[in-house]
Amino acid sequence: QVQLVESGGGLVQAGGSLRLSCAASGRTFSTYIMAWFRQAPGKEREFVAAISWSGGNTGYADAVKGRFTITRDNAKNTAYLQMNSLKPEDTAVYYCSADRRWSGSWMSPGKYDYWGQGTQVTVSS
Repeated sequence: QVQLVESGGGLVQAGGSLRLSCAASGRTFSTYIMAWFRQAPGKEREFVAAISWSGGNTGYADAVKGRFTITRDNAKNTAYLQMNSLKPEDTAVYYCSADRRWSGSWMSPGKYDYWGQGTQVTVSS
């Protein structure tokens, strides 16, 4: 089992940057696929990005491709989401998630067994 804690959210102007962190408990962080999702008010939770166990494979939603970068540091048990060129439509609560299985769609929230509490990102125009 793993516990996830997000940090790094806040208020930023359009065009600005933020880096989110997801700190995981336990000694098996490197065995989890990590992902970021977001949920805006009145909308469903949507996939943002995911990264494989070693970091060699990544995937992104079309809406963030080229602006966001997901990375991980297995020695620090932490995953990151670097967000650049932020837009007002990026405003949402951002959630970190984890799953051990390679199978299943990385874009599906149902694949992930573990979730953090979320961190608010607000982008002003």
